[in-house]
Amino acid sequence: MLYLVGTPIGNTGDMSPRACEILANADIVACEDTRVTGLLLKDLGINAKKLFSYHEHNKAAAGPKLIEELAGGASVALVSDAGMPAISDPGQDLVKLAIEAGIEVTAVPGPIAAATALVLSGLPTTIWHFEGFFPSSGSARNERLERIKTLDGIIVIYEAPHRLLKLLSELESAGLADRRLAACRELTKKYEEVVRGTVTEVRAHFETTAPKGEFVLCLEGSAGGRSAAASGDWTELAAFLKSSGMKVKDISKAVSIAYGLPKNEVYDSLINQ
Repeated sequence: MLYLVGTPIGNTGDMSPRACEILANADIVACEDTRVTGLLLKDLGINAKKLFSYHEHNKAAAGPKLIEELAGGASVALVSDAGMPAISDPGQDLVKLAIEAGIEVTAVPGPIAAATALVLSGLPTTIWHFEGFFPSSGSARNERLERIKTLDGIIVIYEAPHRLLKLLSELESAGLADRRLAACRELTKKYEEVVRGTVTEVRAHFETTAPKGEFVLCLEGSAGGRSAAASGDWTELAAFLKSSGMKVKDISKAVSIAYGLPKNEVYDSLINQ
């Protein structure tokens, strides 16, 4: 059995009892950095049977070795340095190999930086897109920047502190300066912080306050894109609520919450029908 085990993104108190049990009993704990995982296990009082290095740079050779162990009956617990393995993580390749080999895979859920930031952002969470880390440069980066301009819902982006200002400046240059943004750092840690404002306002903040810690950015999506994507759906809901006798004001509020649309726009649309 291959276990995908979520580990804390900062606060070790977020480690689940089930995750601790799996890590203590697994024949092999596969991890990005044996030193990082070793310290975590020590803090949790867990004596792992065997730590095995599995990361982006050795996955081509290490992956098949783990599959051999799994095929031979060993239980393997896969962790990343923080959060859920297989999300912006080479663990996705091991999962693919395991499935192809007919090996059972299960997940032991744990903290996810993207979801944690999303619920702290204060932005509508009905629709969201996970972008992870952008390519560092070149046409691939430019293509990603162009693509997110038209996405509806919230766009979740990971970024390192030394590249944060570059990304924010690029978002401004792409015409997204007035989009709402929540920049979340040090999530679940002592100095957790969420800076909210427009892209320009957030950039100005970090121009004077040096960015520290890993960042998760939650960027407001295209208002036009949201409306277009949801238009056919919310009108059906509105018609149903109207037939049940609900007032237009209350319908507008319900649709706004359900689809992440501006309440005033929904109200105006309904009274003009």
